Amino acid sequence: MTLKFQRGVITFDEASRREVLSFFGKTIDSEGYLVEIENPNLKVITQEGEEIKEEEFAGIRNGSEIYIKSDLPSLIELIDKLS
Repeated sequence: MTLKFQRGVITFDEASRREVLSFFGKTIDSEGYLVEIENPNLKVITQEGEEIKEEEFAGIRNGSEIYIKSDLPSLIELIDKLS
């Protein structure tokens, strides 16, 4: 597993995605959304309240597990908050 640590942000390669999610009690449902392992009906959401599909998942930010999408606006917002 390849992990990269930088100022409260965890990022990783695609092959490690499910393993990292499992450390946080998350998995991927049959529709490709991040969900809680203990309650697969409960989808993981971003700070903006958006559900996250596996291919959109970019990482987890420190602060009560803040999930980040890999789209440009989400990444720009992350950079702004970390600056």
